[in-house]
Amino acid sequence: MTRGRLAANAALLLIALAFALPLAWLVFSSLDTEADLRVRLPSSVTGENFSAVLTDEITFTPMLNSLLLCGGATAVTVSCAALAAYPLSRYRSRWSRPYLLTILFTTCLPITAVMVPVYALFVRVELIDTLSGTSLFMAASQLPFAIWLMKNFMDAVPVALEEAAWTDGASWLQTLVRVVLPLMGPGMVVVTIYTFIQLWGNFFVPFMLILTPDRLPASVSVFTFFGNYGSVVYGQLAAFSILYSLPVLLLYVLIARRLGGGFALGGAVKG
Repeated sequence: MTRGRLAANAALLLIALAFALPLAWLVFSSLDTEADLRVRLPSSVTGENFSAVLTDEITFTPMLNSLLLCGGATAVTVSCAALAAYPLSRYRSRWSRPYLLTILFTTCLPITAVMVPVYALFVRVELIDTLSGTSLFMAASQLPFAIWLMKNFMDAVPVALEEAAWTDGASWLQTLVRVVLPLMGPGMVVVTIYTFIQLWGNFFVPFMLILTPDRLPASVSVFTFFGNYGSVVYGQLAAFSILYSLPVLLLYVLIARRLGGGFALGGAVKG
């Protein structure tokens, strides 16, 4: 038993180290003007790397584009997922399970397999090189798994609460907005965080659909730090990567406290 526990602890320690080393490299390299691929303490701590990347062209404009792109796509995805998950959760049909499995299967399709026809379609309907069109496609790419997640969370909300609202004259849309969604708040938070994180790190879709440099998000503009002949400005790349991670971390910190509340629906159905 002791050997097994030691082996498990050693394995967990190795896994933690594998995650900690890249993070340590980011922090150390962002403070070192002579950074390279080695994980080492900087000889002299400096903020020159952050000063170099904190410009409109390198950071502020791409970050704003990313917020508009991913924020809009997340709002569309969560809204559509809630509307699609409600009938799947509340109305039983022999086609519900095949439909859900089909939705889940679509998440297995590689995005590269559909980008050529999508690019041709966007050119035809004049949505190419637009943040709105790219945001809609990114929302559609995340929608299948968001529906699956939302449906599972919605199943945990007691139907008795909706029946009480229907008795008071509420419509199904009012019941969804005023009863179901507030009670599945933690589930909404999970779907929102997951969707935003997946969209925030998406490189290929905006790289293909956005052509103007001023409209590129931060996930694509990171190529600014890769020069010719394999040269990379590692210090500035690390500083930009830390700044690029801040919105996701801030989003999680702001709404993570709601995740600990659970659904707590037991008392809602009494009386």
